[in-house]
Amino acid sequence: MPGSQARSRPRDRNNVLTRPEFMSLNQPPRREQVGGEGRGSGPRRPVIRQQSQQEDPGGRGRESSDGSQAADGGPKEASRWPEQDCMQLNPSFRGIAINSLLAIDISLSKRLGMCVGAHGTGAPLRPMVTLLALTGHALPWICGTLICLWRSSTLAGQEVLVNLLMALILDLMTVAGIQKLVKRRGPWDFPPGLLDYVAMDTYSFPAAHASRAVMVAKFLLNHLVLAVPLRILLYLWAFLVGVSRVLLGKHHLSDVGCGFALGFLHFSLVESVWLDSATCQTLVSIGTLRWTPLL
Repeated sequence: MPGSQARSRPRDRNNVLTRPEFMSLNQPPRREQVGGEGRGSGPRRPVIRQQSQQEDPGGRGRESSDGSQAADGGPKEASRWPEQDCMQLNPSFRGIAINSLLAIDISLSKRLGMCVGAHGTGAPLRPMVTLLALTGHALPWICGTLICLWRSSTLAGQEVLVNLLMALILDLMTVAGIQKLVKRRGPWDFPPGLLDYVAMDTYSFPAAHASRAVMVAKFLLNHLVLAVPLRILLYLWAFLVGVSRVLLGKHHLSDVGCGFALGFLHFSLVESVWLDSATCQTLVSIGTLRWTPLL
C-alpha cells in the first residue's frame, strides 16, 4: 500500500487538473450539489437530472448560459435580447421600399431648399417666397373672412362666408391634430416662428399652408363666378404656396403632397355638410350677441 501511494503522487503532480487554477473544473455547479452537503462535508455528488426536464420541448426549466435553470416568467427572462436590439438580417421588401422613398424625399427636399440661408442660391428670391407663403397662412384668411362677414349685408354672402369660416377652422384643427400625432420635423429642422405657434403649425407633416391653399382655391372656384384667367391663377397660387414652403426648408415634398390631398378632403367634407341660410343666420346672431332664443 505505501508503494502504491508513492507511485500515485507523481501522477497527481503531472495531472493538469490538480493545479490550483484548474480546481474549479473538477467542481460541479452549485445547483447540482446535494442540499445537505457543505463545502467541507466530504465528496460532492452531482445531482442526476431527470430525463423529462432535458427533453421537455415546452422549456419548463430552461438552462441558462451559466448552467442555472430558470422557470418561465422568472428573472432569467430579462436576460434575453429584446427584439429592437437585434439586427434584422432579412428585411422585407416593403420596408426597403419605404425607407428608400423616405431617403429620396429627404434628399430632394434638402436640395430644393434654395431659400433657406441668407447666402443660398435663392437668397434674392427669399422675400418674395416668404410673402407668397404668408398668403397661405391661417391668420390672414380667418381675419379676412371675419371682416367680410361683419360687413356683409346679403344672406347669400353670409351663407358662403360662414361656411368658409367653418372650413378654415376645420382645416386648422385637423392639420394641427395630425401634426401633434406624427411630430415629423422639417428637412432643415428650423424652430417654428411666432406665426407658426399662433396657427399651431409647429411640425412638418402635413403641410398646413398647402392644405389651406387647396381648400380655399376649390371653395372660391366652386362658389364664385370667375373668368378663366382668374381660375388658372387660383390653381397656380395654391400650387406655388405649397412649393414656397419647400423652398424655405419648412416642409418635405411628401408633406406638401399630403397637404394637397388633405385640402381636397376638407373641401369635399364641407360641401357634404353645407350649412343652410337659416343655420348661418343663427350663427351670425350668436356671434354678434343679437340672438334671441325661442321660448
